[in-house]
Amino acid sequence: MRNYLVIILPIAAILFFSCSSSQYKNVEASLPDLTQKADGSYPGEANFKGVPTSVTLETVIKNHKIISINIIRHSASPIGKKAEKITDTIIERQSLDVDVVSGATISSNAIRKAVENSLR
Repeated sequence: MRNYLVIILPIAAILFFSCSSSQYKNVEASLPDLTQKADGSYPGEANFKGVPTSVTLETVIKNHKIISINIIRHSASPIGKKAEKITDTIIERQSLDVDVVSGATISSNAIRKAVENSLR
């Protein structure tokens, strides 16, 4: 019986986390109308339940454009940390419709969603 648990428990954990994380692989995020935003810093966060990924950040607006995105806290795997470079593309394109970082899809989507949340 004990040998079965050694095999079954890791498989159950993998299935649980892969099922709960699949809902975060196709997250929609879009920027609101920035012409209505005053210059300033806007805090935002995204916490994805069921996966160990959360982001707290600050989006800075000047002249109705995003000029910086400062990640304050990003809880993720080491691979997920690679997603932080997505902020450069968001600023460059002034859009959340950007490609996610390969291997860091959930963290990329959490960052995109946190930026959206900061500007709502």
